[in-house]
This record gives sequence, C-alpha cells and structure tokens, in this order.
Amino acid sequence: MTNSVASNMTNNTKAPKDITFFGRFESDILTGKKTITIRDTAESYFEVGSEVQASTFEDNRWFCALRILSVTPINVADLSDGHAAQENMTLLELKSVIGDIYPGVTDLFVIEFSKFK
Repeated sequence: MTNSVASNMTNNTKAPKDITFFGRFESDILTGKKTITIRDTAESYFEVGSEVQASTFEDNRWFCALRILSVTPINVADLSDGHAAQENMTLLELKSVIGDIYPGVTDLFVIEFSKFK
C-alpha cells in the first residue's frame, strides 16, 4: 500500500528533510515500537525512500535519522487496531491523540518509517 508522495506534492512543495515528534514518543521511536506517524496534508510531503532527521517538537533536539517507507492517505474513520499498534497505543488512545492534534480534520496521511541504520 505504498503511495508515492510525488502525487501529493504540488510544483511549489519540497519534500521535507526534518520531522518533529512530541518528546513522549522518542523512546518508542528509538526502540522500534512506534513505526508510523499520522499527519495532516501540511505535513504529508515526505518522499518515499528519503532520510529525514527526527527531533523533539518541544525543544528541537535531534534524536535519530529515519527512512520514509510509505505515505498513504487515510480517513480517521478507517484507523484500525493495526495502526494503533504501529503507534504503540490503543485505538481509543490513537483517535484521542489525533483529535487533540488535528481537531475536526478527518483526511490524514499515514507516514511509515524505520530508524535509519
């Protein structure tokens, strides 16, 4: 289910080289427990196969490099227990976090990544 980001990019959009996460997710990312992030359109322009630098949102502290594996559109209603497991939380927790970060937004993107070796 890999979706090339090129189809999501406009002529004026450059694929980002950096990504931020709330600090509470750092450990889960570093241990491989969190392997996706769900973002809105404004943060969906990652290029599949690219390396991005991950840092904490709160203080912009770098903590690892990630490889972008896929970028796939999703509606909040279609989020599953599988997505929640990839986020290292329950589906109820995932939907709550998404609602807090993106209130009223239903069309999002699943960005799958792995820690760059």
